[in-house]
Amino acid sequence: MSTITARSVSNIPDLLTLTEIVKKTATALLSKGGIPLRNGGLAPNIKRPAIKLDGSLVTEVDQRIQNQLKRTLISKWPQYGFIGEEMKHAEQVKTCEQSEHGYWVVDPLDGTTNFTAGFLFFGVSLALVIDGLPILAVIYDPVRDECFSAQLGQGAFLNGKPMTCPHTKSLRDCIANVDYKRLVGDLAAQLVRCPPYRSQRNLGSSVLEWCWLASGRIQLYLHGGQKLWDFSAGYLILQEAGGMATSLSGLPLDCSKLRKRSVVAAVNQQLLDQWVEWIDANSDISQSALF
Repeated sequence: MSTITARSVSNIPDLLTLTEIVKKTATALLSKGGIPLRNGGLAPNIKRPAIKLDGSLVTEVDQRIQNQLKRTLISKWPQYGFIGEEMKHAEQVKTCEQSEHGYWVVDPLDGTTNFTAGFLFFGVSLALVIDGLPILAVIYDPVRDECFSAQLGQGAFLNGKPMTCPHTKSLRDCIANVDYKRLVGDLAAQLVRCPPYRSQRNLGSSVLEWCWLASGRIQLYLHGGQKLWDFSAGYLILQEAGGMATSLSGLPLDCSKLRKRSVVAAVNQQLLDQWVEWIDANSDISQSALF
């Protein structure tokens, strides 16, 4: 993975400006659609979701938010490319490979299944990736009006206030967020039979799960396969808050490619070491195969 150079971090966009763009875009378009954020249920004037080739859902709200963010970001910072979850794969690949100065990575509405069901846990995610690393990150939860943000080397923030991961020391004291359906081999069964943590959740929005980890609401994280827009912003926010993450095979979460990445993460290095050790001891498959 490329290293950050002086060129990479000079004259980058202002983080506060980005948070305002994301919040304004999400709030305006959700309100325009009549989305009852705090009451549940899909608004009557929003069409039923479509099913994509990978089985996930997409709504017109996803498209609206992505299109508006693309227009705004490109108009203000035309030097950067743009990758959105709802773009065609060929366009994503082209941007990833040919954007000399870096690219925006947008998940316009992560947790679409939650959104369409009236389960109020979904978010909008934006990252700026330069030389394969996320430099800026903004993730907005419109239901709770919580905006998580980070800048490389400058810390992580929740609604503008500094955010730091807790110093929890033992797996037994932890709440873990585990996405079982993407785990391979016997690992999922072992987690059900003999979990090493106090309790487990799966909340259905990767971008917000990263933020809840960074804020200490959960302390452990495990996911079998996330795409670039699922982890690029949250990864930076967690790191800047003091947390740690890697793939199940022990590799960094490289943002220079589009391939899926597994994620194992914790609020500090001590916990991550324990978490990885337990996973290695309870998996029946070589972790090198788990991207």
